Amino acid sequence: MTGILLAALAGAATLGIFLGVRMYRADAKVPSDLALALEVGAGRVSATGSAVDRIGMRFAPLVLRLMGQRRVDAKRRKIDMAGNPGGLTIDRYAARRAVYGAFGLVMGLIFLSADSPLFGLLTLAFGALAADALIWQAVRDRKEVIDRTLPDFLDVLAVVVSAGLGFRQALDRVSEKYEGPWADELRITLRQMDMGVPRRQAFDELRRRNASEQVAQFVSALQQGEELGSPIADTLIQLATDMRRTDAQNSRRRAAKTIPKATMVTLVFMLPATMILIGTGMFLGSGTNFGSILGR
Repeated sequence: MTGILLAALAGAATLGIFLGVRMYRADAKVPSDLALALEVGAGRVSATGSAVDRIGMRFAPLVLRLMGQRRVDAKRRKIDMAGNPGGLTIDRYAARRAVYGAFGLVMGLIFLSADSPLFGLLTLAFGALAADALIWQAVRDRKEVIDRTLPDFLDVLAVVVSAGLGFRQALDRVSEKYEGPWADELRITLRQMDMGVPRRQAFDELRRRNASEQVAQFVSALQQGEELGSPIADTLIQLATDMRRTDAQNSRRRAAKTIPKATMVTLVFMLPATMILIGTGMFLGSGTNFGSILGR
């Protein structure tokens, strides 16, 4: 019975690979939003990622319908927070989730039927989480870079504003000299304002796209300063100082959490190993005949 099941699963996997390759090489018409998604990231993904996208893009609408509108909106926000790594869009995400999910399900069933539950569970977990792993890591990396960049950016921006430039012109001038996630976010915000989006709404969108508390503080300080009429340069300097103080406190807090972990590792691993080495050295160096003690 097991042999028949394995043969059936292997046949299904082979058929799926054949159909996938055929779909990949076919010139079938795809929806306009999926075609745009493929074009946006065509130059920013690997050959493997592009192949996965093209195989799974036919199933992307089905995946999005199964997810529901609320989960799709939440996932789109996560992708925006990640900075669209590798040209990732919600349609590309759905395509990859379809391919990885099918691969993980088929291989998981094969391993489970072959009495390999560990590999089966690992492949099932891969199919369920592979499409989201890139987003999680990109969100974390992007947040760290923005938190590290923002205080220095505010210092430079305050100097430029104090020199006499307006805030909008100073923001444009300073953002041109920076590279990385924070500069990308500012350029998006500036282009939105150029297209007629109100300044307050553009900065609200900036806050929504980022999970960083420092970005939220930056936007709130700008909006409050605009409402109260306070000097923008003084606000920026004070905000940069507060951010550095908060970052130093967070670093001390992380260091304090590391000490118990290091102590636990020492007690669990290093201390027993050290005691074994000391006991073994004492035993070998004593020259005691334990056989005579035991009457042998």
